[in-house]
Amino acid sequence: MSQVPYSVTAQGLRVFIRLTPKGSRNKIDGLAAEADGGMVLKASVTAVPEDGKANAALIKMLAKEWRVAKSDFEIVAGATDRRKTVLISGDGAEMAARLDQWMAKRS
Repeated sequence: MSQVPYSVTAQGLRVFIRLTPKGSRNKIDGLAAEADGGMVLKASVTAVPEDGKANAALIKMLAKEWRVAKSDFEIVAGATDRRKTVLISGDGAEMAARLDQWMAKRS
């Protein structure tokens, strides 16, 4: 499996995330290995996991952190699960490069 928490698609960039709702603060905790060998971004939000509040808080946090419009984000898998796949619409290769730079600054 891949050692990055995303994959480039024709629609944009799919980012794989493990979300913890009701956390102490909104934050991205870094990378984590999954049991299947894939990588995910660990994130936590203070919002509760009901009525899509945690998902909305996740998208708001990612949009601010990565300087991408909230309207470009869509949860395409895992809307009611901790493991989520978020699609960022647009140029996937360009977004992957931006995400690589962002991860390099954080490590």
